[in-house]
Amino acid sequence: MTPFSRQLCTAPMMDWSDRHCRYYFRQLSPHALVYTEMVTTGALIHGDVARHLDFSPEEHPIGLQLGGSEPADLARAARLGAQRGFDEINLNCGCPSERVQRGAFGACLMAEPELVADCVKAMCDAVSLPVTVKHRLGVDDIQHYEFVRDFVGTVALAGCRTFIVHARNAILKGLSPKDNRSVPPLRYDDVYRLKRDFPALQIIINGGIESARQAHLHLEQVDGVMLGRTAYHHSYVLAELEAQLFPADTPPPSRAAVLTHMLHYAKRQQTPIRGVTRHLLGLFHGQPGAREIRRVLSDHQVLKHNDVAALRRALDPWLELDVSAV
Repeated sequence: MTPFSRQLCTAPMMDWSDRHCRYYFRQLSPHALVYTEMVTTGALIHGDVARHLDFSPEEHPIGLQLGGSEPADLARAARLGAQRGFDEINLNCGCPSERVQRGAFGACLMAEPELVADCVKAMCDAVSLPVTVKHRLGVDDIQHYEFVRDFVGTVALAGCRTFIVHARNAILKGLSPKDNRSVPPLRYDDVYRLKRDFPALQIIINGGIESARQAHLHLEQVDGVMLGRTAYHHSYVLAELEAQLFPADTPPPSRAAVLTHMLHYAKRQQTPIRGVTRHLLGLFHGQPGAREIRRVLSDHQVLKHNDVAALRRALDPWLELDVSAV
């Protein structure tokens, strides 16, 4: 397996981090580790494996995030991920949705560190890939640092060397998943403290990171940053961070070049092009003409014929397309 960096990661985002979104992120950052949406063990064991696990080779490095709490099922799902060519298997211990809670996994698993350790060990025994965990700092009103410290310490003994920490608590009752991404206060210092207490572990920070500058400040304290909503809604920040963290001889692609490449990609797909264009709405965030570009990319009248050439013509008034970078 080719070594990869976790300095820059994109988050697993339900309904967003599909293969088209990940391919798009890859055009902005060749080095970022991208993650799938959470896939439950039941969906893989009893459902359509190809639909959940197919991806483009260009998406590497890519991590598969699993949801589940049965060690044997997670081991089986991890093997399926390894067979499909993923670079990492990640266990979700941070999702607060009621559906996930009914399945007894996600953030509620933080209350059962020994069970999480058993799950991690089962996956580590099943595959040679890195097995990582994404989690919160605590659940409900458990605010003390010792809770997350003991969770990380227990799970690390089972073989997990990388922890992706959303720097908030998960409120399991009374807050929606959307509100759980913004209402519980951020506690970045507790994530930094984890790195100090576990220097041999890789600690990746997630939550509320809105700019390249903020990402760099976090990287002075921890090993990597994970961007979710910012990567999706203000996508070009990925290209900015790529250029800063992984300097190259060639400059990052222009927004126009990325859009042109994605239109070529959309034309090759055997799916409605709106499945691709819906992910591109944040590419021109803050740029002249951004509102009109978003309007065209989501215009039903433009998209209904699935005609990429017509979409390109509709965008021409706002773009001076430089296709040399494509």
